[in-house]
Amino acid sequence: MALPTSLQNTGKEGNHKGVPLQTPSQTVGPFFAYGLTAVQYGYDFDQIANDVLVADDVPGDRIHLLGRVFDGKNEVIPDAMIEVWQPDIKAFGRIGTGTDPKNRFHFETVKPQSVEGQAPHLAVIVLMRGLLVHAYTRIYFSDEAAANAEDVVLNSVPAERRDTLIAQKQIVNGRTEYHFDVHMQGELETVFFDV
Repeated sequence: MALPTSLQNTGKEGNHKGVPLQTPSQTVGPFFAYGLTAVQYGYDFDQIANDVLVADDVPGDRIHLLGRVFDGKNEVIPDAMIEVWQPDIKAFGRIGTGTDPKNRFHFETVKPQSVEGQAPHLAVIVLMRGLLVHAYTRIYFSDEAAANAEDVVLNSVPAERRDTLIAQKQIVNGRTEYHFDVHMQGELETVFFDV
């Protein structure tokens, strides 16, 4: 069976007569790009968008979550992958930062509700090249101060670092947006959990 042209070695350096070559060693193999976030790597096939967590008929206040992923030099990472889970409605989303011209991740859902005594939040996994083990974090909401003050997980984080887990609310063109950037290292490093 012949491989699709996009998977064949047809580069100018040693074409090898169209014979597929062994996949080069990578931290996370080509299945990561090809199967999960194909668009940001230039594959030209349809991919189901996973940035809308809920159908239009799900009740609740519609929100948009936007953010970027930064490295230790405070530079935007153009090809990270973000996965989010919404525990109150068992919703899931996945998107690559390279699918947006500004290298952002973006999700649309309904505002989470408190679950089992926890403040409204989204569970987040960050995956990217060079990261051998994915990183777990949470996103809480700036307009949920009372619930946040009672959340056991958030309160297990040192007080001076809790802001790295809080998405900031803004109303933009009539829609509710929460902005949350992930900082992998540095002064603004996001709190990650050992799950």
